[in-house]
Amino acid sequence: MTTTTDTGPDTAAQDHGAAGRGRGRGGARSGRLRPWQAGVRRGGIEVRHLLRNRKELMGYVSNVVVALALAGFISDDVPGTKIPMAQLALAGFSAYLLFQIGLISLPQILVTEREEGTLLRLRATPGGIPAYLIAKSLLIVVMALATLVVLLGSAAVLVDGPLPHSPAGWLTLLWVTALGLLAVVPLGAAIGAVLPNPREALAMIMLPAMALLVTSGAMFPISKMPVVVQNIASVFPLRWMAQGLRAALLPDAARAAELSGSWQLPTVALVLVAWAVLGFLLAVPLLRRAARRESGSRLTARQNKAQLSGAPAA
Repeated sequence: MTTTTDTGPDTAAQDHGAAGRGRGRGGARSGRLRPWQAGVRRGGIEVRHLLRNRKELMGYVSNVVVALALAGFISDDVPGTKIPMAQLALAGFSAYLLFQIGLISLPQILVTEREEGTLLRLRATPGGIPAYLIAKSLLIVVMALATLVVLLGSAAVLVDGPLPHSPAGWLTLLWVTALGLLAVVPLGAAIGAVLPNPREALAMIMLPAMALLVTSGAMFPISKMPVVVQNIASVFPLRWMAQGLRAALLPDAARAAELSGSWQLPTVALVLVAWAVLGFLLAVPLLRRAARRESGSRLTARQNKAQLSGAPAA
Protein backbone atom coordinates (compact mmCIF):
# COMPACT_ATOMS: atom_id res chain seq x y z
CA MET A 1 0.00 0.00 0.00
CA THR A 2 1.39 3.39 -0.88
CA THR A 3 0.44 6.97 -0.23
CA THR A 4 1.04 10.13 -2.21
CA THR A 5 2.61 13.02 -0.37
CA ASP A 6 1.51 16.61 -0.73
CA THR A 7 3.36 18.71 -3.25
CA GLY A 8 4.12 21.15 -0.46
CA PRO A 9 4.23 24.93 -0.27
CA ASP A 10 4.68 25.33 -4.03
CA THR A 11 1.24 23.82 -4.60
CA ALA A 12 -0.34 25.99 -1.93
CA ALA A 13 1.36 29.05 -3.40
CA GLN A 14 0.10 28.26 -6.88
CA ASP A 15 -3.41 27.74 -5.54
CA HIS A 16 -3.21 31.04 -3.67
CA GLY A 17 -1.91 32.73 -6.81
CA ALA A 18 -4.75 31.30 -8.85
CA ALA A 19 -7.22 32.64 -6.30
CA GLY A 20 -5.57 36.07 -6.49
CA ARG A 21 -5.81 36.14 -10.27
CA GLY A 22 -9.48 35.16 -9.93
CA ARG A 23 -10.04 38.15 -7.63
CA GLY A 24 -8.31 40.38 -10.14
CA ARG A 25 -10.74 39.36 -12.86
CA GLY A 26 -13.52 40.10 -10.34
CA GLY A 27 -17.20 39.34 -10.38
CA ALA A 28 -19.49 36.95 -8.56
CA ARG A 29 -19.02 34.31 -11.24
CA SER A 30 -15.26 34.28 -10.62
CA GLY A 31 -15.93 33.83 -6.90
CA ARG A 32 -18.11 30.80 -7.54
CA LEU A 33 -15.58 29.17 -9.84
CA ARG A 34 -12.51 29.88 -7.74
CA PRO A 35 -12.56 26.68 -5.60
CA TRP A 36 -13.08 24.54 -8.72
CA GLN A 37 -10.30 26.32 -10.58
CA ALA A 38 -7.91 26.03 -7.66
CA GLY A 39 -8.90 22.39 -7.07
CA VAL A 40 -8.45 21.35 -10.69
CA ARG A 41 -5.12 23.22 -10.86
CA ARG A 42 -3.87 21.59 -7.68
CA GLY A 43 -5.15 18.18 -8.78
CA GLY A 44 -3.26 18.48 -12.07
CA ILE A 45 -0.06 19.30 -10.19
CA GLU A 46 -0.49 16.29 -7.92
CA VAL A 47 -1.18 13.96 -10.85
CA ARG A 48 2.04 15.12 -12.51
CA HIS A 49 3.87 14.64 -9.22
CA LEU A 50 2.54 11.06 -9.01
CA LEU A 51 3.58 10.26 -12.58
CA ARG A 52 7.13 11.36 -11.78
CA ASN A 53 7.30 9.22 -8.63
CA ARG A 54 8.36 5.72 -9.68
CA LYS A 55 8.08 4.33 -6.15
CA GLU A 56 4.42 5.36 -5.91
CA LEU A 57 3.63 3.99 -9.35
CA MET A 58 5.24 0.65 -8.56
CA GLY A 59 3.03 0.37 -5.49
CA TYR A 60 -0.09 0.44 -7.66
CA VAL A 61 1.45 -1.82 -10.30
CA SER A 62 2.14 -4.38 -7.55
CA ASN A 63 -1.61 -4.58 -6.85
CA VAL A 64 -2.18 -5.52 -10.49
CA VAL A 65 0.55 -8.17 -10.29
CA VAL A 66 -1.06 -9.68 -7.18
CA ALA A 67 -4.45 -9.86 -8.93
CA LEU A 68 -2.97 -11.54 -12.01
CA ALA A 69 -1.04 -14.02 -9.86
CA LEU A 70 -4.18 -14.97 -7.93
CA ALA A 71 -6.14 -15.40 -11.15
CA GLY A 72 -3.42 -17.64 -12.53
CA PHE A 73 -3.88 -20.08 -9.63
CA ILE A 74 -7.69 -20.33 -9.91
CA SER A 75 -8.79 -23.15 -12.20
CA ASP A 76 -12.41 -23.88 -11.20
CA ASP A 77 -15.56 -22.68 -12.96
CA VAL A 78 -18.29 -20.47 -11.53
CA PRO A 79 -20.85 -22.86 -9.96
CA GLY A 80 -23.61 -23.74 -12.40
CA THR A 81 -21.74 -22.30 -15.40
CA LYS A 82 -18.74 -22.91 -17.61
CA ILE A 83 -17.31 -19.45 -16.89
CA PRO A 84 -13.80 -19.58 -15.34
CA MET A 85 -13.80 -18.60 -11.68
CA ALA A 86 -10.69 -16.55 -12.44
CA GLN A 87 -12.82 -14.13 -14.46
CA LEU A 88 -15.23 -13.66 -11.54
CA ALA A 89 -12.26 -13.07 -9.21
CA LEU A 90 -10.71 -10.51 -11.57
CA ALA A 91 -14.00 -8.63 -11.89
CA GLY A 92 -14.32 -8.55 -8.11
CA PHE A 93 -10.70 -7.58 -7.58
CA SER A 94 -11.21 -4.69 -10.01
CA ALA A 95 -13.94 -3.42 -7.70
CA TYR A 96 -11.70 -3.93 -4.69
CA LEU A 97 -8.91 -1.86 -6.25
CA LEU A 98 -11.33 1.04 -6.77
CA PHE A 99 -12.56 0.57 -3.19
CA GLN A 100 -9.00 0.35 -1.85
CA ILE A 101 -7.77 3.51 -3.56
CA GLY A 102 -10.74 5.55 -2.36
CA LEU A 103 -11.18 4.14 1.13
CA ILE A 104 -7.61 3.17 2.13
CA SER A 105 -5.13 5.18 0.07
CA LEU A 106 -7.06 8.46 0.32
CA PRO A 107 -7.37 8.48 4.15
CA GLN A 108 -3.66 7.71 4.42
CA ILE A 109 -2.87 10.61 2.11
CA LEU A 110 -5.09 12.99 4.07
CA VAL A 111 -3.71 11.98 7.47
CA THR A 112 -0.12 12.23 6.23
CA GLU A 113 -0.70 15.69 4.79
CA ARG A 114 -2.43 16.84 7.96
CA GLU A 115 0.69 15.80 9.87
CA GLU A 116 2.78 17.81 7.41
CA GLY A 117 0.73 20.96 8.01
CA THR A 118 -1.34 21.04 4.82
CA LEU A 119 -4.66 21.58 6.63
CA LEU A 120 -3.09 24.38 8.65
CA ARG A 121 -2.11 26.16 5.42
CA LEU A 122 -5.63 25.68 4.03
CA ARG A 123 -7.06 27.80 6.85
CA ALA A 124 -5.46 30.86 5.24
CA THR A 125 -6.67 30.02 1.71
CA PRO A 126 -10.13 31.21 0.57
CA GLY A 127 -12.18 28.17 -0.46
CA GLY A 128 -9.26 26.00 0.61
CA ILE A 129 -11.19 22.95 1.86
CA PRO A 130 -13.49 22.55 -1.20
CA ALA A 131 -10.53 23.10 -3.55
CA TYR A 132 -8.46 20.57 -1.60
CA LEU A 133 -11.24 17.97 -1.76
CA ILE A 134 -11.65 18.54 -5.50
CA ALA A 135 -7.91 18.14 -6.04
CA LYS A 136 -7.76 14.89 -4.06
CA SER A 137 -10.83 13.58 -5.86
CA LEU A 138 -9.19 14.27 -9.21
CA LEU A 139 -5.99 12.53 -8.10
CA ILE A 140 -7.87 9.49 -6.80
CA VAL A 141 -10.03 9.22 -9.94
CA VAL A 142 -6.95 9.28 -12.19
CA MET A 143 -5.20 6.68 -10.01
CA ALA A 144 -8.25 4.43 -9.92
CA LEU A 145 -9.04 4.59 -13.63
CA ALA A 146 -5.42 4.02 -14.61
CA THR A 147 -5.19 1.02 -12.29
CA LEU A 148 -8.45 -0.41 -13.65
CA VAL A 149 -7.34 0.00 -17.27
CA VAL A 150 -3.97 -1.63 -16.58
CA LEU A 151 -5.56 -4.52 -14.68
CA LEU A 152 -8.27 -5.32 -17.23
CA GLY A 153 -5.95 -4.82 -20.21
CA SER A 154 -3.14 -6.98 -18.86
CA ALA A 155 -5.60 -9.64 -17.63
CA ALA A 156 -7.23 -9.87 -21.06
CA VAL A 157 -3.83 -10.42 -22.66
CA LEU A 158 -2.14 -12.64 -20.08
CA VAL A 159 -4.81 -14.75 -18.35
CA ASP A 160 -7.88 -14.53 -20.60
CA GLY A 161 -9.40 -11.96 -18.28
CA PRO A 162 -12.91 -10.55 -18.68
CA LEU A 163 -13.91 -7.59 -20.84
CA PRO A 164 -17.38 -6.23 -21.72
CA HIS A 165 -19.07 -8.23 -24.47
CA SER A 166 -21.32 -5.47 -25.83
CA PRO A 167 -21.83 -1.68 -25.88
CA ALA A 168 -24.25 -2.11 -22.96
CA GLY A 169 -21.46 -3.84 -21.04
CA TRP A 170 -19.07 -0.94 -21.66
CA LEU A 171 -21.74 1.52 -20.56
CA THR A 172 -22.34 -0.48 -17.39
CA LEU A 173 -18.59 -0.54 -16.72
CA LEU A 174 -18.46 3.27 -17.02
CA TRP A 175 -21.39 4.11 -14.76
CA VAL A 176 -20.58 1.50 -12.11
CA THR A 177 -16.99 2.76 -11.96
CA ALA A 178 -18.15 6.38 -11.74
CA LEU A 179 -20.75 5.72 -9.04
CA GLY A 180 -18.36 3.43 -7.17
CA LEU A 181 -15.75 6.18 -6.96
CA LEU A 182 -18.40 8.72 -5.95
CA ALA A 183 -19.43 6.33 -3.19
CA VAL A 184 -15.97 5.75 -1.70
CA VAL A 185 -13.90 8.89 -2.36
CA PRO A 186 -15.93 11.29 -0.16
CA LEU A 187 -16.23 8.57 2.48
CA GLY A 188 -12.46 8.09 2.38
CA ALA A 189 -11.99 11.85 2.84
CA ALA A 190 -14.33 11.80 5.84
CA ILE A 191 -12.43 8.90 7.41
CA GLY A 192 -9.10 10.60 6.76
CA ALA A 193 -10.31 13.72 8.56
CA VAL A 194 -10.82 11.86 11.85
CA LEU A 195 -8.02 9.26 11.91
CA PRO A 196 -5.21 10.01 14.40
CA ASN A 197 -1.95 9.50 12.49
CA PRO A 198 -0.61 7.70 9.38
CA ARG A 199 0.55 4.53 11.12
CA GLU A 200 -2.64 4.04 13.11
CA ALA A 201 -4.69 4.98 10.03
CA LEU A 202 -3.39 1.99 8.08
CA ALA A 203 -3.94 -0.38 10.99
CA MET A 204 -7.49 0.86 11.63
CA ILE A 205 -8.78 0.64 8.06
CA MET A 206 -6.84 -2.24 6.51
CA LEU A 207 -8.39 -5.05 8.58
CA PRO A 208 -12.04 -4.01 7.94
CA ALA A 209 -11.23 -3.54 4.24
CA MET A 210 -9.74 -7.02 3.96
CA ALA A 211 -12.76 -8.45 5.79
CA LEU A 212 -15.05 -6.80 3.24
CA LEU A 213 -12.92 -8.21 0.40
CA VAL A 214 -13.50 -11.72 1.72
CA THR A 215 -17.19 -11.33 2.58
CA SER A 216 -18.50 -9.12 -0.26
CA GLY A 217 -18.33 -11.67 -3.05
CA ALA A 218 -15.40 -9.91 -4.68
CA MET A 219 -13.21 -13.01 -4.89
CA PHE A 220 -15.82 -15.82 -4.96
CA PRO A 221 -19.64 -16.02 -5.06
CA ILE A 222 -21.32 -14.28 -2.13
CA SER A 223 -24.03 -16.96 -2.26
CA LYS A 224 -21.53 -19.30 -0.58
CA MET A 225 -21.45 -17.06 2.51
CA PRO A 226 -23.71 -17.50 5.58
CA VAL A 227 -26.88 -15.43 5.37
CA VAL A 228 -25.85 -13.13 8.22
CA VAL A 229 -22.57 -12.37 6.43
CA GLN A 230 -24.44 -11.71 3.20
CA ASN A 231 -26.71 -9.23 4.97
CA ILE A 232 -23.83 -7.37 6.60
CA ALA A 233 -21.83 -7.21 3.36
CA SER A 234 -24.86 -5.90 1.50
CA VAL A 235 -24.82 -2.73 3.59
CA PHE A 236 -21.41 -1.67 2.25
CA PRO A 237 -20.58 -0.38 -1.23
CA LEU A 238 -17.93 -2.98 -2.12
CA ARG A 239 -20.51 -5.77 -2.51
CA TRP A 240 -22.48 -3.68 -5.03
CA MET A 241 -19.42 -2.34 -6.84
CA ALA A 242 -18.25 -5.93 -7.38
CA GLN A 243 -21.70 -7.05 -8.55
CA GLY A 244 -21.95 -4.11 -10.97
CA LEU A 245 -18.53 -4.83 -12.45
CA ARG A 246 -19.42 -8.51 -12.82
CA ALA A 247 -22.53 -7.44 -14.73
CA ALA A 248 -20.33 -5.37 -17.04
CA LEU A 249 -17.51 -7.86 -17.52
CA LEU A 250 -19.03 -11.35 -17.34
CA PRO A 251 -21.51 -13.16 -19.61
CA ASP A 252 -25.15 -13.25 -18.54
CA ALA A 253 -24.75 -16.91 -17.57
CA ALA A 254 -22.73 -15.75 -14.54
CA ARG A 255 -25.95 -14.41 -13.01
CA ALA A 256 -26.55 -17.95 -11.75
CA ALA A 257 -23.96 -17.31 -9.02
CA GLU A 258 -25.69 -14.15 -7.75
CA LEU A 259 -28.01 -14.23 -4.73
CA SER A 260 -31.14 -13.33 -6.68
CA GLY A 261 -30.08 -14.90 -9.98
CA SER A 262 -29.90 -11.42 -11.52
CA TRP A 263 -27.47 -8.49 -11.62
CA GLN A 264 -29.83 -6.13 -9.70
CA LEU A 265 -28.37 -3.09 -11.45
CA PRO A 266 -31.05 -0.68 -10.16
CA THR A 267 -30.16 -1.72 -6.61
CA VAL A 268 -26.45 -1.33 -7.42
CA ALA A 269 -27.08 2.25 -8.55
CA LEU A 270 -29.32 3.07 -5.58
CA VAL A 271 -26.87 1.80 -2.94
CA LEU A 272 -23.87 3.53 -4.52
CA VAL A 273 -25.75 6.84 -4.84
CA ALA A 274 -26.82 6.58 -1.18
CA TRP A 275 -23.20 6.07 -0.08
CA ALA A 276 -22.07 8.96 -2.32
CA VAL A 277 -24.60 11.32 -0.70
CA LEU A 278 -23.61 10.16 2.79
CA GLY A 279 -19.93 10.61 2.01
CA PHE A 280 -20.35 14.15 0.69
CA LEU A 281 -22.50 15.11 3.70
CA LEU A 282 -19.72 13.93 6.01
CA ALA A 283 -16.54 14.85 4.15
CA VAL A 284 -16.69 18.65 3.86
CA PRO A 285 -17.77 19.42 7.46
CA LEU A 286 -15.29 16.92 8.90
CA LEU A 287 -12.43 18.35 6.82
CA ARG A 288 -13.43 21.87 7.86
CA ARG A 289 -13.52 20.76 11.48
CA ALA A 290 -10.09 19.16 11.15
CA ALA A 291 -8.73 22.37 9.60
CA ARG A 292 -10.24 24.52 12.38
CA ARG A 293 -8.64 22.31 15.01
CA GLU A 294 -5.21 22.69 13.43
CA SER A 295 -2.76 25.16 14.94
CA GLY A 296 0.95 25.75 14.90
CA SER A 297 1.28 24.44 18.45
CA ARG A 298 -0.63 21.22 17.63
CA LEU A 299 1.51 20.64 14.54
CA THR A 300 4.74 21.24 16.49
CA ALA A 301 3.62 18.90 19.28
CA ARG A 302 2.86 16.10 16.80
CA GLN A 303 6.20 16.56 15.05
CA ASN A 304 8.06 16.48 18.39
CA LYS A 305 6.19 13.32 19.36
CA ALA A 306 7.06 11.73 16.01
CA GLN A 307 10.74 12.56 16.51
CA LEU A 308 10.73 11.06 20.00
CA SER A 309 9.18 7.86 18.66
CA GLY A 310 11.84 7.61 15.97
CA ALA A 311 9.67 8.64 13.02
CA PRO A 312 11.01 11.28 10.61
CA ALA A 313 9.60 14.78 11.11
CA ALA A 314 7.26 16.11 8.45
